[in-house]
Amino acid sequence: MEDFRRSYLRLCKEGGVDTQESVLAQLHDTRTVTGSSRLDLRGQSITVDTCSVLARVLQNDTVFTEIILSDCMLSEEGVKMLLNGLCSNTTVKVLDLKGNNMRGTGAEALGQLLVRNKVLRRLVLEWNALGMWEEGFAVFCEGLASSTSLTQLDLRNNQINHQGAAELCVALKRNSNLQELDLRWNNMGLLGGRSLLEAMQQNRTLTKLELAGNNIPSDTLRAIEQSMNHNVDRQSTLQESKSRTQVLSKEIQLLKDEKSRQYLSLMETIDRQKGEMGRSSRNSSIRLGQLQEALNEQKSSVNSLTAKLQMTEAALALSEQKNHDLADLLTRVKMEKNELRERQSREIKKEHEENAVREAKHLKEVNSLSEKNLQLRSKLEETERRCKTQQDQIFELKQELTNTTAELKLRLAQTEERLEMEKRRAKQALEDMDGLRQKEVDHLTRHQEDSERALQERILKLEGQRIQLEEELSRVKASLVTERAQAEEELGKVRSQVRLEEQQHLTSLEEKLRAVRQSRDESQNHCTQQKQTIAELHAKVSQQSIETDSLRRRIDELQQDLAGKEQEKVSEVTRVRVELQEQIGHLQAERTAQGGLKEKIAALEREIKALSVAHREALLDKESEMSSLLERLRIREGEIQRIREDEAQRASFLQNAILTYVQGSPLAHFSPKK
Repeated sequence: MEDFRRSYLRLCKEGGVDTQESVLAQLHDTRTVTGSSRLDLRGQSITVDTCSVLARVLQNDTVFTEIILSDCMLSEEGVKMLLNGLCSNTTVKVLDLKGNNMRGTGAEALGQLLVRNKVLRRLVLEWNALGMWEEGFAVFCEGLASSTSLTQLDLRNNQINHQGAAELCVALKRNSNLQELDLRWNNMGLLGGRSLLEAMQQNRTLTKLELAGNNIPSDTLRAIEQSMNHNVDRQSTLQESKSRTQVLSKEIQLLKDEKSRQYLSLMETIDRQKGEMGRSSRNSSIRLGQLQEALNEQKSSVNSLTAKLQMTEAALALSEQKNHDLADLLTRVKMEKNELRERQSREIKKEHEENAVREAKHLKEVNSLSEKNLQLRSKLEETERRCKTQQDQIFELKQELTNTTAELKLRLAQTEERLEMEKRRAKQALEDMDGLRQKEVDHLTRHQEDSERALQERILKLEGQRIQLEEELSRVKASLVTERAQAEEELGKVRSQVRLEEQQHLTSLEEKLRAVRQSRDESQNHCTQQKQTIAELHAKVSQQSIETDSLRRRIDELQQDLAGKEQEKVSEVTRVRVELQEQIGHLQAERTAQGGLKEKIAALEREIKALSVAHREALLDKESEMSSLLERLRIREGEIQRIREDEAQRASFLQNAILTYVQGSPLAHFSPKK
């Protein structure tokens, strides 16, 4: 943004604009830039000087990809400058010129822009007057025919008649890139619909065409829709064929790579075998050279030493034997070479046969995969149908839920009060249970203490007896050894009996405590279950309230949109009337001086009548839409009332069920004891 500010200041200085600081401050304050690639100046009054500066900035700009100049009251000269500046731009892909009252010169500039610019994807020209000037609109249509980048075009409310529709159809016959076209509210009529039908029979790329509010018969609209569906099917089939060709090309490339790898491996093995053969031939040649040298030495020794003939003959015989051995070796090596060559040829043939078999297998697999793809597509279609039916069912269930939310809200207060009463009762019952448990625990502790005291007294008594017996035993040790052993045995028995009694009493006490704890846990679990059910009911009620709030917001948004559209139409009608009144005044002033302008005035009056009729029809359509929406709202209110009554009945049934459950629960049994 700082670079944009600096370039704007520099160009303002070069252009000689006096109010450059004020204009820059206004743009800086009112412009909203999303990220760093969107220039939004909607609703700003832009002068001719500002347009010239912006055009010079956008000639070499590489930042913005989306420019919004809707409702900026651009003049013809300003529009021409801006569009000339955008002709050399290479980054802007979206251009919005809604509600700028563009006419002949603007249409011509747009035609030049479409011819020269190769980047623009989307063009919005809603609420302009391009169709009123036939020459300018013809230039625009020529530019559209030669455009190679534009895919979306919005021409709503541009006063395009059947002649403009014919020129636009000529452009559509030549264009092969446009995919979406919006021509609503242009009054093309029967002739325009027929020309569009002829164009759609030749165009193969257009997949979305909006024609509402053009007074076109229903049969032509159906024919146009059929041609659009054909285009959509054609594009889908093209995409599928492209994807299939890509998959097959990848598989073929993989097969080629495998074959090339196998061929390279075979060539490497052949090169290795050739190297081994060359090495063996070199070794044999070296051996032959060595033998030749030995023969030469022997010949020299024969010439020099005639006396040693016998020795040389023996040496010659030995050398002949070696030669025979070497010849045998050479023949063997040759035979081995031939065998290796035959083996290699056989292996190559086998590999070729295996490759052919693999290719046949791959082709069979490709065919089977294609059949599987067809089966999977049929299954996908069936699943999509099932999904659609399920979505319809879900939508109906959502409507039922939204209808039940209001009734549940009415019954929430009563259920909450009853739940609070039940909570209080449950708390009281729990308190009573705690008191009873505490009393039982106190009683058990007291009983245990008494038993412990009695046991201690018994132990003390037994210890006294033991002391007495020990004294008696100390007095009469020698004579009463047997009596001492018997007394010790009796003491052990008494102790074991006392311990067994204590253990039995403790186990009984522990069992009682466990039973009390189990009853307490069961009551706590029952309370937690009731709390969970209450929380689930609260969650359901909150979800249903959220859904009702969202529906209300949606209705309010729709009403606001309708009100805004009505206000926009009224403002546009008043603006058109003011402009037409101004034109009538000028024509009346000039009629005194020129008598030949009467025919033009009559034509303008006819156009005014046609516009008033069109606006009246549009207003009637909107009023009918409003009445239909009001009827739908009344029907929805009746359905909501009916669902409220049903939910009231359901809530009463739930109340009775809860009461019966509470009366049958263990908490209800504890309440009368209190």
